[in-house]
Amino acid sequence: MSIAADLIRGHTDAIILAQLIAEDSYGYKINNTIKEATDNRYELKEATLYTAFRRLEQSGCISSYWGDGEGGARRRYYSITKRGTETYLNLVNEWKQANEIINKLIYSERAEETDK
Repeated sequence: MSIAADLIRGHTDAIILAQLIAEDSYGYKINNTIKEATDNRYELKEATLYTAFRRLEQSGCISSYWGDGEGGARRRYYSITKRGTETYLNLVNEWKQANEIINKLIYSERAEETDK
């Protein structure tokens, strides 16, 4: 079963910030981590990923710098800022609240009665 992209799309910022809390990283590696974590059921499109990086950097949630990768290739690395950590925590809290509401609506007694 594949995960509906529409369901995840609204949480792109939280997903990226979660990756950057663990360590500074670059786009390709972040996207690979997302693919691996979802058993290849979800990945961000390159345009979506870099648009999110730009938005997060403009809002002060992340900063970027150039660094050398494997084989001497220059890569743009991203790191989370204090504001980014605060934003991440707010987004996680919003997700928890939305998840609770959706679960109540989906798993209501009436809905469960129709499954029988």
